[in-house]
Amino acid sequence: MRAIRILLPTLLLAACSQPAPPATDAAPAPTSPPTTTATPSEDAPAAGMSPDAVATPAEAAAQTAPAASAPDASADSSEGDVRQRIERLLGDAPRYEAVFTALQKGVAAHDAKAVAALPLYPVSVNVGGKKRKVADAATFEREYDRIITADIAKTITEQKFDDVFVNWQGVMLGNGQVWINGICPANDCTKAKVGIVTVQD
Repeated sequence: MRAIRILLPTLLLAACSQPAPPATDAAPAPTSPPTTTATPSEDAPAAGMSPDAVATPAEAAAQTAPAASAPDASADSSEGDVRQRIERLLGDAPRYEAVFTALQKGVAAHDAKAVAALPLYPVSVNVGGKKRKVADAATFEREYDRIITADIAKTITEQKFDDVFVNWQGVMLGNGQVWINGICPANDCTKAKVGIVTVQD
C-alpha cells in the first residue's frame, strides 16, 4: 500500500510533463471575389430618325454642342474623320455635304429661293427669340431675311465642312445656328431625305 502511494504521484507528474499535441494550422483568411468592371455599351439612337420623334436639334445643341472655345472631343476635325463619322452615325455623307455646299452658295449669293429649297418642311426656326415652324418653301423665301439673319449668314459662309460638329442628331454649323439631318420617309431609310431641320439665332 505504501508502494502505491509513492508510485501514484510519480505517474501523475509524468502525465503532466507530456508535451501538448501540436496545434492544427489556422484556416486561411477568406479572400474577396475579384472585382469586374463592366464596359458600357454605346447606346445611341438610330440615325435618320425624324426630329419629331426625338429631342429637337436645337434642344440637343444646348446639351451636347461644344462651346466655341472648347470643342467637344467627339467632333471630328480632319476631312476623313468628318465624313466617316457622318457615314457611321447618319449615312450618306455626300448628300450631307451637297446640302452644306448648296446652303453656303445660296447664302453667299443671297439667293432666297435656292436656300428655301433646302429645308425639310415644316422646318423649325427660332428668330428673335421666337420658336416656330415654317410650313413651306414659299413662306421661307418670303421671310428669308428674318430667318437668315446677318449673323446666321456669316456663320454659314465662314463654316468649313471639315470642321462641322457631328452627332446622331445631325450636322451642326457654328454653335447650333443651323442643323442638317435626314428623315426616312415611311421608315425606308434607303430613300432618306437630307436637308436643313433647324435655323436659329
